[in-house]
Amino acid sequence: MQSVLKKIKPGKEEINNLNKVTKEFLTKLNSKLKGAKVILGGSGAKDTWLSGNHDVDLFVQFDKDKFALESHLISEHLEKTLKKVFPKLKIERLHGSRDYFQLDYKELNFEVVPIIKINKSEDALNITDISPLHAIWVNKNAKTIKDEIRLAKQFCRANKLYGAESHISGFSGYVLEILTVYYGSFEKLLNASLKWKDKEVIDVEKHHKNKHMALFNLNNSKLNSPIIVVDPVDKDRNAAAALSKEKMKLFQKIAKQYLKSPSEKLFVKEAISKEKLMKEKGYLIFLNITPLEGKHDVVGVKLLKAFEFLKRELSAFKIKKADWDWDDKDKDVFYFVLKEDKLPEFTIRTGPPLKLKEHVKNFKKANKDTFTKEGKFFAKIKVEHPLLDNFVKDLLKQKYFKEKVKKVKF
Repeated sequence: MQSVLKKIKPGKEEINNLNKVTKEFLTKLNSKLKGAKVILGGSGAKDTWLSGNHDVDLFVQFDKDKFALESHLISEHLEKTLKKVFPKLKIERLHGSRDYFQLDYKELNFEVVPIIKINKSEDALNITDISPLHAIWVNKNAKTIKDEIRLAKQFCRANKLYGAESHISGFSGYVLEILTVYYGSFEKLLNASLKWKDKEVIDVEKHHKNKHMALFNLNNSKLNSPIIVVDPVDKDRNAAAALSKEKMKLFQKIAKQYLKSPSEKLFVKEAISKEKLMKEKGYLIFLNITPLEGKHDVVGVKLLKAFEFLKRELSAFKIKKADWDWDDKDKDVFYFVLKEDKLPEFTIRTGPPLKLKEHVKNFKKANKDTFTKEGKFFAKIKVEHPLLDNFVKDLLKQKYFKEKVKKVKF
């Protein structure tokens, strides 16, 4: 897919600009760091990043001998230094296994993570300490297939499969790098995925003798994913622990579609179009939502819960189609295409069997209009908001929904 690569592979000008700004940032920060050094990490260090990406991952490596006994304080050390070096910039502190920082500098978003410098995973004091080893492994094993990795990343990004965050439960960039190395190319990865069985074990470095040994040795809490990708630099870690069965099935479905009929369209994320949805048969609920502020993953989980709440409640109107998208950090879209726009004026609530006298007594107390049928008690309940518009407006006022979003436009 050379035509796709032309669009997603960074050009010289973009590369030069990112390198220039990143080098400037690194130089400034390194000049003030004591007992530590900042290095480039993530897809930037691996040269597997996609065009248009303005996020740069940096790791500040603190000396192990000096900071091992106070590794819990390295976030504080880093924060003080960042404030000295960039006094005029907004520095956001985010909570993680160790607190880390985000700041915008010359149109790039820098994520700066404090870690202890190690040479092997066994020496890690925190899971983030291992991260630079990932880049070393990828650069050693993926020298000739970095464009294949880019295709895999864009394929997943376009089809809402990219990201290990809780609200996505998809493939992380690192997992896609491992899988592409393991199978040898993007298309070979797609072909292989069609044969994946539940608890498929992918152990590129052969850390474990066989599948059963891998499943036995790895932490049970990390084995809920449908495939197990043993981290090449950490034999005790399942790199794909965040992947859900739903997202793996979707990957297989779209992979099958691509292999049957390769198309550039499968590398392009289709934006949710209100105009297009209005042409669908049924009744459209289209919501523009402003998310809360905060850590990306936490905000995303709240949005997902808000969407699932609406979907669950609107199921009474028979949902034909529903989805949501978070295009950027400011706006979100939920939509539902429904078969009905009105509920019956009354609904029937099932109660206890007649023989459970105490339960029957409580049921009759809680419900006014009751009747018996086939040995059971039932209640006729008036539907408070039978019309779709009123029903939705009431949902949007409910506390559970309101505490998960900042604003909503119906």
